[in-house]
Amino acid sequence: MQQKVKILLAEDDLQLGFIIKDNLEEAGYQVINCPDGETAWEHFQKGNPDLCILDVNMPYRDGFSLAKKIRQKSDRVPILFLTAKSLEEDKLKGFAAGGDDYIVKPFSMKELLSRMQVFLRRNKMIVGDAQTNITIGGFVFHPDEYKLVGKQETITLTQREAELLHFLCQHPNKVLKREEILSNVWGKNDFFLGRSMDVFMTRLRKLLAIEPSVTIETIHGVGYRFTMNE
Repeated sequence: MQQKVKILLAEDDLQLGFIIKDNLEEAGYQVINCPDGETAWEHFQKGNPDLCILDVNMPYRDGFSLAKKIRQKSDRVPILFLTAKSLEEDKLKGFAAGGDDYIVKPFSMKELLSRMQVFLRRNKMIVGDAQTNITIGGFVFHPDEYKLVGKQETITLTQREAELLHFLCQHPNKVLKREEILSNVWGKNDFFLGRSMDVFMTRLRKLLAIEPSVTIETIHGVGYRFTMNE
């Protein structure tokens, strides 16, 4: 019998939490429903969920601080924020805390399920398909393990950093449009996700700065070019 996908839900609105839990269970998921961030953190440590759905505003521990705690334990588990706010700074704060996506209340269950499936499918692909290691200057990039292995150090990447770097490595020395990167790595083209992408590009640029044969060039108004010189 196939094991059900486990979802950690943290929502302090008890009625909304019950509705989400009921709909997700009807769709075949196993759901751990928590009324606050602290309870959710306790269950995360015990339960190893496959995906986390976190409300932003919760008592005892808000969604952003909970996401940061989760990221200290796992770079792989997808985090989806539920928020009543649509302000740019809140969405960017969510990405900075380690979130993978956000959904603004009110939302339909169809939309929530669709967003969840994007990340769950991606994780299954990562687990199921062994990816070839890639030489990047003096580094060897291990996409499956999220690692950049150099002669003197090994850098562990987050899942999103690894996915982005892998996509860049698949298209070296080519100008990639912003919407092309977003659609392939994040699953959709979105202004706020685009701001998040810029942050991740900056991180990768810093990590690879010690390798002179590699550059990540910003093509203003267009996108990026990842160059590897032999």
